[in-house]
Amino acid sequence: MGKKSTNAVEILRRLYVDGDPEMQSLIEEERANQSVAQKIYELRSEAGISQRELARRVGTTASVICRLEDADYEGHSLAMLRRIADALGRKVLITFPLSGQEDTKVNT
Repeated sequence: MGKKSTNAVEILRRLYVDGDPEMQSLIEEERANQSVAQKIYELRSEAGISQRELARRVGTTASVICRLEDADYEGHSLAMLRRIADALGRKVLITFPLSGQEDTKVNT
């Protein structure tokens, strides 16, 4: 048996996630939602524009951009991500890592 951990997150992961494919899938989905939301926020911030300005460029409302930047939002569509990328002079790149391997690289 390996070294015991005192890290609460590690202990909870071992107790409730390891060996539970459904829970692992839910966590991966939440990580993906958070990653997309964070990337949209970062790109908009780097461009020095407001949610309202990005919305204008994309052809939507500021409230839609606000939702897209919310890590709890689950309705990201490829079409909308492409519109955002175009508005910011970027492109969308999607990767499909092997199961069980975390892909933290999100390029746009």
